[in-house]
Amino acid sequence: MYHQVAKVAAIHDLSGIGRCSLSVILPTLSAQGIQVCPVPTAILSAHTGGFGDVVLRDLTDYISPALAHYKQLNYKFNCIYSGFLASTSQIDHCLEFFEYYKDALKIVDPVMADHGKPYKTCTPELRSRMSELVAIADIITPNITEAAMLLGENPLQPDITMQRIKSFLVRLSELGPKIVVITSVFSDGKSYNVGYDREHSKFWRVPYSLINANYPGTGDVFASVLTGSILRGDSLPIAMNRATAFLELAIKTTYSYSTDTREGIMLENCLDFLISNPTLCDYEQM
Repeated sequence: MYHQVAKVAAIHDLSGIGRCSLSVILPTLSAQGIQVCPVPTAILSAHTGGFGDVVLRDLTDYISPALAHYKQLNYKFNCIYSGFLASTSQIDHCLEFFEYYKDALKIVDPVMADHGKPYKTCTPELRSRMSELVAIADIITPNITEAAMLLGENPLQPDITMQRIKSFLVRLSELGPKIVVITSVFSDGKSYNVGYDREHSKFWRVPYSLINANYPGTGDVFASVLTGSILRGDSLPIAMNRATAFLELAIKTTYSYSTDTREGIMLENCLDFLISNPTLCDYEQM
């Protein structure tokens, strides 16, 4: 019997050095038994977080012709998953993908900012138009800074109460998505990833241990593990739990080797976790 494998069109950039975007999305989804069809928005010699003047090739003019080819082939995707976008034109092309693949799961990681500040490439126009993708998404995965920006709130969030976080989750869901997951939440002296399922009116959180190091690509890893888990049929809290546990494992493993943080997390040492597919129940209901 032919085994149907879920297919994801991943609309992200590709960096040669530094584990982030497609270089981590491909292995983490593949390890979960998901076929990844990359739709690169740009190719960079290295990510932009500390490697000097990178070589960049913008591929905005590639995205629409790629979609036209998939239409010609009548190729089916189970999920369209967008991440870092370098221009408003690329938002237009993502909207074309979402519009054509109406029945596919639509996952938007609104990559715009971190640690209270927008990325240099995130213009006010790009921030404004990101809401168009959020409005048609089924699932969004902002970090706490991006969540605040989408809501027009102060992105410099200190220790925030769970009641306010629940308000953020509901208000983000009211923008369109059925499921909202916010990462990097610090509340009551603890770190959490939190989620809201509008259909079932349930809030979830997964605690994790905070390591005193910053690595690029962690948001990409979390969102891709969550995506794979959802596509395999896991519930939202189980998917959040698996993504959180894998990321914590990879960060702690990397930290123990004292590697250059610019290189990102050592996925190569940890992918067995995703292949073994453990069922984790360390989540909490909020």
